[in-house]
Amino acid sequence: MTAVNCNNLLSAVNVHLRILKYDWTNNLPLGLRRCSNLTKSKCYDKLSGKAFGQPTATTHPHLIKNGEITPSIQRSEFQERRQRLVESIVAHSLNCDKNSKKHLIVIPSATKQYMSDKIPYVFRQNSDFLYLSGCLEPDSCLVLTTSNSLNNHHAIMFMREKDSHSELWDGPRTSCEDCVNLFGVEQALPVAELGKYLECYMKSNGQAILWYDFLSPVQRNVDTIMKEFLNTKFNKMWESPIVFVHRLRLIKSPAEICLMQKSCDIASEAIANTISFSKPGVTEHQIFAHVDYECKMKGAEYLAYPPVVAGGNRANIIHYINNNQIVSNDEMVLMDAGCEYHGYSSDITRTWPINGKFTPQQAIIYEILLDTQKRLIEHCYNFPSLDDLFESMCSMLGKHLEETGLIRKSYTESIVRVAYKFCPHHVSHYLGMDVHDTPSVPRNIRIKPGMVITIEPGIYIHSGLKVPNEYQGMGIRIEDDILITSDGPVVLTKRCPNTLADIEKIASENQRA
Repeated sequence: MTAVNCNNLLSAVNVHLRILKYDWTNNLPLGLRRCSNLTKSKCYDKLSGKAFGQPTATTHPHLIKNGEITPSIQRSEFQERRQRLVESIVAHSLNCDKNSKKHLIVIPSATKQYMSDKIPYVFRQNSDFLYLSGCLEPDSCLVLTTSNSLNNHHAIMFMREKDSHSELWDGPRTSCEDCVNLFGVEQALPVAELGKYLECYMKSNGQAILWYDFLSPVQRNVDTIMKEFLNTKFNKMWESPIVFVHRLRLIKSPAEICLMQKSCDIASEAIANTISFSKPGVTEHQIFAHVDYECKMKGAEYLAYPPVVAGGNRANIIHYINNNQIVSNDEMVLMDAGCEYHGYSSDITRTWPINGKFTPQQAIIYEILLDTQKRLIEHCYNFPSLDDLFESMCSMLGKHLEETGLIRKSYTESIVRVAYKFCPHHVSHYLGMDVHDTPSVPRNIRIKPGMVITIEPGIYIHSGLKVPNEYQGMGIRIEDDILITSDGPVVLTKRCPNTLADIEKIASENQRA
């Protein structure tokens, strides 16, 4: 296992994904070439003094530097992502049908959701749209048009029109005029014109293949337009582009790795501080509130998911999020929490005794899990698949449980199947912009440098399992976030204590109060 600082960490990552170098100056249509011919500072001078629908280098210099669209991500990186998506789709299509020459790729943004009349939830952008555009505004859409040339595509942003009344209530919107320079696209149009644009496009590109995800729509207005387009105007040839986007998102760039490291640092320190804050009689809700506060005060926008804060035998409910009970003196707390930092998530689980001291039986189970996790992380040097890691976990847990007498040797059932009864969830998932990242990517492929995964073995001893009484009701999980590099696995969450001695030490800090 390797522990390095951020700069050394980036040099250790060997990302096996070729990035085509596009000659933007010579090949881009005029809309972007006008900006490209300017120096970077002059390009952003064109945006200074204006209002936008998201932070920019001119409005939020404490968050964003010149050349960036979102914190730490350069405009050129978003352009390269779009280029790589076009490459992969065109190459796939030509491999299947050499006559497929034109492609229309449509990626919608998310839309605002409301908890009650006029009261919105905190807006979170569609991750695929954000990955390709950098745009944080709702009710938008990215359209890429391309031929069978790998180095030629046209990016168009469809945005909400400026509206002084709406902006009075909800804040500024980015104008179509400013979109071209801000997002590095070739053209920007009002989203209300999306249907007309598609109709005009088809007049000269009748045999184009449509790439849009009809199966999991994320924006109702765009989906309505796309269904009408497919039914009345199009040649009925369509595919979802999501699997191609997810393959790109699976391998993190150096900038993404730095953002993920920061997200993991914030969550690690927040969880450690929350453990030291806790004591007998505290409520699960207070623990939830404390980790939420700590993450936000350290720079996270919000928690990455509703955290599990489960005292006692409630830890046997894998996705327990009620978080409304009091934690008694003799109980452990299982907390699964992470934060989102500028679009990138962390995911950590720690289990600790609320009174600061593990019982002998709790310590046995904890050490089994810690040893299992350590060996699984070391196994990542061999670049296994996530499913391979799961099989290894079940085998390790089964042997440990058999050695401690918690399960008897069975001649009719494999040790892996017996262990699965104690840990019914997978041991790993991909991590990135989303907590359960890139879900279209299967878990049976070998991990590669640039991927970030979780490793989270657990043991849950519910009433249906026949074990000695002193073990009944325990639920323990240890979860960390792992960057895969060519030099070996790197634990991004190393700042969060996980040894038994360290956990007892910080869990004892508030016991006298």
